[in-house]
This record gives sequence, C-alpha cells and structure tokens, in this order.
Amino acid sequence: MNFSSKLLENAVNEFGSLPGIGQKTALRLVLHLLNQDHSTVERFGNTLIHLKNNIKFCKNCNHISDQDICEICASNKRDHSLICVVEDSRDVMAIENTNQFNGLYHVLNGLISPMDGVGPADLTIEHLVRRSQENDVSEIIFALSATMEGDTTIFYLNKKLNKPNLKVSTLARGIAFGGEIEYADELTLGRSITTRVPYENSLSK
Repeated sequence: MNFSSKLLENAVNEFGSLPGIGQKTALRLVLHLLNQDHSTVERFGNTLIHLKNNIKFCKNCNHISDQDICEICASNKRDHSLICVVEDSRDVMAIENTNQFNGLYHVLNGLISPMDGVGPADLTIEHLVRRSQENDVSEIIFALSATMEGDTTIFYLNKKLNKPNLKVSTLARGIAFGGEIEYADELTLGRSITTRVPYENSLSK
C-alpha cells in the first residue's frame, strides 16, 4: 500500500499491529481519527495512556482491576470456596455475563503450549496451587477452552492440585471441542458452568 505521508504510514502500521486488524481496517481507523477534532483524538490517546499507566491486576486472582483487589474477590456476596480457573480476563467477563457463577476466579494469563514456547512457569500456576491450599477452598473449576492447549493445561493442573478432599471439576462439554470460551453464547456457557462434571469423569468421555 502506497502512503502519501510517512506519519500516516506509521500510524497505520501501529493500528495494524493489533490482533484482528488488517492494513485496510487500520487505514480506515486512522483516517477516521484524522477527521475528528483535536480534543477527541487527544482524549482517545490519553485514555489509552492512562489505562496502561494505571491499570492493576488483582493480587488475588490476576483479573484486570482498578484496585489491588478486584471487586469480585472483595465481595462478601461471592462464594469464596469456589475458584473458576480461566485463561484470561476475557473469559471472566464472558462467564460473568451468564449470571450462573457466584464464586471467585483465577486468571492463568495463558495456556501451556510447548509449540509457542509457553510452559507452566510462564503462567500463574504456582499462585493457583497456593490458593487451592487455603482452608475455605473446596472446589476448583476448570473453565478453559476445549482445545489441545486447554486440555494439556487442565491435565497438568489436575496433577498439581493434590489437596485432600478438594473437588476438581471441568465444564460440561456444551462447549464444542476446539471452541474458545469468549466466543461461546451465554446460554451454552451458563449451562456448562451449572452442569460441570468432576474432571476424572470428563476423561472417559
């Protein structure tokens, strides 16, 4: 693509580096911003800078938050004996939209994927193990995408979580194999949460 301006080209390249944004879409976004007044563009840029400089990750569950402890973990109305393990914060938001889960979460920040160079040490697994040892935790729910990476991560986590009387369950397979949690419709995802099964049982299906 030929550009009449190096400044325009640089801006398009930055937008194009975002996931799911091709060069044509990036150009359309940049041209849209150019047609806005200066204050609108400045507010847009400052919002992103403020986000990057001030966003926090919950010290308890690693979910995106404005505070050191997120609203979910801080709530006395949540069931602190249940921990739902997810890949990233998008999955927390997807499950919360179902209104079918009232426990806490644990964000792994990824999945085990040797092909991509992601191992257990790159995730928040040890933090999860420590949380699982707390006296009030009675069940860990694996809500990971039904992919090879998701199943590999679940298998590894199940071996690590060896607390006596700790119930370990996984989503019922209303989520199709190969499906991503964030793209599942709310009805299917909600049903998968409420009809979760013991992890050992899921291995035989």
